[in-house]
Amino acid sequence: MKWCEENAVDYVFGMARNKRLQRVIGQQLHAARQQWEQSQQPARIFTAFDYQTKSGSWARARRVVAKAEHIAGKSNPRFVVTSLPDPAWPAQPLYETLYCARGDMENRIKEQLCLFAERVSTESLRGNQLRLHFSAIAYVLVVGLRRLGLQGTEWAEAQVSTIRTRLLKIGAQIRVSVRRLTLSLASSYPWQSQFALVWANLRR
Repeated sequence: MKWCEENAVDYVFGMARNKRLQRVIGQQLHAARQQWEQSQQPARIFTAFDYQTKSGSWARARRVVAKAEHIAGKSNPRFVVTSLPDPAWPAQPLYETLYCARGDMENRIKEQLCLFAERVSTESLRGNQLRLHFSAIAYVLVVGLRRLGLQGTEWAEAQVSTIRTRLLKIGAQIRVSVRRLTLSLASSYPWQSQFALVWANLRR
């Protein structure tokens, strides 16, 4: 955080909860519990406050945004520390719109790992970089296939690993003649109708 502040880099970092932080938002946690007891639905209340560690590990007080949540009969508080000010970033949109997007980005990274992005075992940095480029290109292509070709199918929101193994990784026989190349798919392929629908979507 100190480095970010010294280099004019804004940040939003998750914080481990502790008893002191939970005492600060005790009123909000109580209100969230009351809402849950009335509706039996998850209840969230957002707040922000200035906070500084007692140990002195923080050079100064910083803005902390808290989510006082009550779900399934228990409290579920969450905290982030940020350099972004209020009112430019009020507590709730900062947490839900900005910070939670981080989780979705991590899911996209995990998806790309399914396309061999973790295979960076060549001797040179440039070779590993090239492998990552190929993986990124493959990921963009599969995402495009999902967006354009998988509309109206059971795989419209599937992970790229599912799309790869069910739609692309199919046993086939290739015949090459003077004028054409013929691809014969296995007759036992269980998702023939979905494959035909994807093909039709892509040809529109």
